[in-house]
Amino acid sequence: MAPPTVSQLAAAHRLEQVLRIAAPALDLLLLVGDRVSRVVDRSDDEPLPAIRPLGAARTLPR
Repeated sequence: MAPPTVSQLAAAHRLEQVLRIAAPALDLLLLVGDRVSRVVDRSDDEPLPAIRPLGAARTLPR
Protein backbone atom coordinates (compact mmCIF):
# COMPACT_ATOMS: atom_id res chain seq x y z
CA MET A 1 0.00 0.00 0.00
CA ALA A 2 1.29 3.45 -0.88
CA PRO A 3 1.95 5.94 1.91
CA PRO A 4 -0.78 8.56 2.41
CA THR A 5 -0.45 11.83 0.56
CA VAL A 6 -0.15 15.19 2.28
CA SER A 7 -3.79 16.01 1.55
CA GLN A 8 -4.90 12.64 2.95
CA LEU A 9 -2.90 13.22 6.12
CA ALA A 10 -4.42 16.71 6.47
CA ALA A 11 -7.94 15.34 6.00
CA ALA A 12 -7.32 12.62 8.58
CA HIS A 13 -5.99 15.21 11.02
CA ARG A 14 -9.06 17.42 10.52
CA LEU A 15 -11.39 14.45 11.02
CA GLU A 16 -9.59 13.48 14.23
CA GLN A 17 -9.93 17.05 15.51
CA VAL A 18 -13.66 17.09 14.78
CA LEU A 19 -14.11 13.76 16.57
CA ARG A 20 -12.15 14.99 19.60
CA ILE A 21 -14.38 18.07 19.79
CA ALA A 22 -17.60 16.08 19.25
CA ALA A 23 -16.70 13.23 21.65
CA PRO A 24 -18.19 14.80 24.82
CA ALA A 25 -21.46 15.58 23.04
CA LEU A 26 -21.62 12.05 21.62
CA ASP A 27 -20.92 10.59 25.06
CA LEU A 28 -23.74 12.68 26.50
CA LEU A 29 -26.06 11.52 23.72
CA LEU A 30 -25.27 7.88 24.54
CA LEU A 31 -25.84 8.50 28.25
CA VAL A 32 -29.20 10.18 27.64
CA GLY A 33 -30.27 7.40 25.27
CA ASP A 34 -29.35 4.76 27.85
CA ARG A 35 -31.30 6.54 30.60
CA VAL A 36 -34.34 7.07 28.37
CA SER A 37 -34.38 3.42 27.33
CA ARG A 38 -34.23 2.34 30.99
CA VAL A 39 -37.13 4.66 31.92
CA VAL A 40 -39.27 3.62 28.96
CA ASP A 41 -38.71 -0.12 29.53
CA ARG A 42 -40.43 -0.54 32.88
CA SER A 43 -41.29 -4.21 32.37
CA ASP A 44 -40.85 -6.80 35.09
CA ASP A 45 -39.13 -9.20 32.70
CA GLU A 46 -35.67 -10.39 33.61
CA PRO A 47 -33.04 -8.84 31.34
CA LEU A 48 -31.64 -11.19 28.73
CA PRO A 49 -28.00 -12.15 29.20
CA ALA A 50 -25.68 -10.35 26.82
CA ILE A 51 -23.47 -13.40 26.35
CA ARG A 52 -24.55 -17.01 25.89
CA PRO A 53 -23.11 -19.44 28.42
CA LEU A 54 -20.28 -21.63 27.19
CA GLY A 55 -21.55 -24.78 25.54
CA ALA A 56 -25.00 -23.35 24.86
CA ALA A 57 -26.27 -24.50 21.51
CA ARG A 58 -27.49 -21.86 19.12
CA THR A 59 -31.03 -22.59 18.02
CA LEU A 60 -32.61 -20.91 15.05
CA PRO A 61 -36.38 -20.37 14.80
CA ARG A 62 -38.06 -22.43 12.13
